[in-house]
Amino acid sequence: MPVPFSILDLARVIEGGDVAQSFSECVSTAQTAESLGYERVWYAEHHNMISVASSATSVLIGHIAANTKKIRLGSGGIMLPNHSPLTIAEQFGTLATLHPGRIDLGLGRAPGGDANVIRALRKHKGKAAERFPDDVQELISYLSKPDANSTPTVRAIPGEGTEVPIWILGSSLFGAQLAAHLGLPYAFASHFAPQLLTQAADIYRNEFKPSKHLDKPYFMMACNVFTADTEEEAHFHFSSLVQGFVGMLTGRRGLVRPPVENYQAPPELGHQLNNMLQGSAVGTPSQVAERLSHFQEQLEPDEYMISMPFYEHAARLKSLQLTKNIQNKINVTSKVA
Repeated sequence: MPVPFSILDLARVIEGGDVAQSFSECVSTAQTAESLGYERVWYAEHHNMISVASSATSVLIGHIAANTKKIRLGSGGIMLPNHSPLTIAEQFGTLATLHPGRIDLGLGRAPGGDANVIRALRKHKGKAAERFPDDVQELISYLSKPDANSTPTVRAIPGEGTEVPIWILGSSLFGAQLAAHLGLPYAFASHFAPQLLTQAADIYRNEFKPSKHLDKPYFMMACNVFTADTEEEAHFHFSSLVQGFVGMLTGRRGLVRPPVENYQAPPELGHQLNNMLQGSAVGTPSQVAERLSHFQEQLEPDEYMISMPFYEHAARLKSLQLTKNIQNKINVTSKVA
């Protein structure tokens, strides 16, 4: 069986566009992914970023679910320190009740914003993140079937008994250890922070404890994929993402920028950019297949969560098609003990 392909969609807002356009394109992306046979589409909670419109993540998931039929949808992720576990259990319990068997709940420990965001969310920096392991387990309990021998004092209605699948997300070793300890699936954010990818995958697999959720590890790798008919065209579209990272590193964040032919990033940022973009596959279908096969040989991910932050929506949809076409060309011979 080929390794599953899924999509990460941050509801990017482009220069010359607006949030309404972004949401419309999210629907189109999910419908195309569904028709092509992608496994799932996830949306991520971010705040105070003008280029990302997926901040009300559960609301967006509900909208996409109403406009699709069968593809799985979820969060990649909900930043749990920003919320009470009960609130998230009720939100995702509602989604799972309205769209049975289609909802995932990926959880992150970061706030999804800076200190000003934390203050605006009425949270205390550090304290909420420190509670993350306990909050994850509390959330799991709200979504579980109640024990016949006990009566919980607080119940998630809706939510109770829905058993929404929970994933731990992260770009550090902490998430890998927690996912392994709790026996949950784990997704690594290598599309922007791949530095600890190999170490995190090893820790997760080596320390994994079977649970009622999983009997063996399930590791998802996020990566940027820009596939086009020619290498030049792929790198042309990839320049939008590179410009975004340059803006991030220089403190000049903005809307998603149009692609630039033969774009050259500032040379002083070259090392940092190369580190951030290691988890990327850019080029023709055969070149992308070769790159993903390299990841498969080195890391053996059980699934790819593919980020395609194109400026041009038509090019994104074309990349979805071309990338799905090479799925069977990825070598999945397992080398993981």
